[in-house]
Amino acid sequence: MPVKSPYTKKELDELRKRLLEEKAQLEEQLSTIEEATFATSQSDISGEVSFDDENADAGTFTFERERDLSIENNVRDLLGKIDRALARMDDNTYGMCARCGRPIEKARLKALPYVDLCIKDAQAQARPR
Repeated sequence: MPVKSPYTKKELDELRKRLLEEKAQLEEQLSTIEEATFATSQSDISGEVSFDDENADAGTFTFERERDLSIENNVRDLLGKIDRALARMDDNTYGMCARCGRPIEKARLKALPYVDLCIKDAQAQARPR
């Protein structure tokens, strides 16, 4: 059985507010990226270029498209982490390490309110095996 969150209602309310604000900003950013993608012409998406286009232009477009896809993936990943953090708040397990079950350090949650691992377990997970 998971241990209940060690954080006060006030602390949780402040963190929830931050998570919801960050979620709104990320959703707005994602919407902007998606609108820009839809605005791109089909020939740009397929990578076709006319004979008078420079190879550098095609390379620039490819680079920008890859960058946009990377940003979009990062935004979607963060949104998922925020949604999972909000769900943990709802089931009263927020702030507990998903690996060891101990409380996540308050300073860590203050910096990254969507994390689900304590610093020790996050470092262990990040180490190359």
